[in-house]
Amino acid sequence: MSIHGKLVHLRAIERGDIPTFVRWFNDPEVRAYLEVYLPMSQAAEEQWFEQQLTNQSSHILGIETADGKLIGNTGLHAINWKDRKAELGIVIGEKDYWGKGYGGDAIEALLTFAFQQMNLHRIYLHVYAYNVRAQRCYTRCGFREEGRLREAHFHDGVYHDEFVMALLREDFLKRLG
Repeated sequence: MSIHGKLVHLRAIERGDIPTFVRWFNDPEVRAYLEVYLPMSQAAEEQWFEQQLTNQSSHILGIETADGKLIGNTGLHAINWKDRKAELGIVIGEKDYWGKGYGGDAIEALLTFAFQQMNLHRIYLHVYAYNVRAQRCYTRCGFREEGRLREAHFHDGVYHDEFVMALLREDFLKRLG
């Protein structure tokens, strides 16, 4: 099964993706925008992958271009079926694809699946104040800022604010027309 956007398709992650993930997470420039702050070992990523196979509250998908190149991953975390909400996460690990609409397309595809197939009501995320590119992308996808966690993230010797943004199903459906 895969979920199709205009530029990308989302598919299940595979064991063979692990070396690519490790390469991304060992790049300090990629890691600067993620909760991951230490270099990643192959063994640690393999252990994480094994945990994902049975994790019912998290679904991670690889992001591939139309020609099949794996450029990132996205997913829904902390899925709460009672309240019908989940936290969105995304990384475009291939820096050549930054700022070209691939992340936004992946988010739109995931949101369509989350709201229309999984029947979720609310998707939220956290984004660091210095990640302005991501904030613009999330806003274009319909997310609204709901709050600010003051000096919640330490990066490069400085504390930074972290924003909480969310999108409700009804607002997503209004955007579709």
